[in-house]
Amino acid sequence: MLGNQPASGTAFHVTTRGEYGMRLMVDLARHWGDGAVSLHAVADREQLPEAYLEQLVGALRRSGLVTGKRGAGGGYILAKEPGAITAGDVVRALEGPIATQDCCDESDPVARCVLERNCGTRAVWVRLQGAIARALDAMTLADLAAAPPASVPAR
Repeated sequence: MLGNQPASGTAFHVTTRGEYGMRLMVDLARHWGDGAVSLHAVADREQLPEAYLEQLVGALRRSGLVTGKRGAGGGYILAKEPGAITAGDVVRALEGPIATQDCCDESDPVARCVLERNCGTRAVWVRLQGAIARALDAMTLADLAAAPPASVPAR
């Protein structure tokens, strides 16, 4: 609990939406310039459920990160070049604002804790939120697509 309010569960956590969506976006980045990529092909390569990818691509389209092409040869492509889309863009599109605790949600700077004025730990959560946001925003899809599997690109 925060102060006298129940915890809302907004602490930062990457769900399967974020994980699978990131894998989808990195796959699209790896195939940048090849034309539209079908979700079936992505699902096969990434061993992900195609029906779930169909759900995720809606949020990615609404966020302006992918565009779709219907008909023969249809599928999805990144809406911008891979170097112009960050991991942070993808996470925010699928998971919402980055927040380690309710009191430091990046989309709503209004504290939701009655203890905020005298809180000895809020600085920890604010710094952690900033570090997570900076790390995600420092990695582009181009970086991730070029990285060998299981490595973290240095920036």
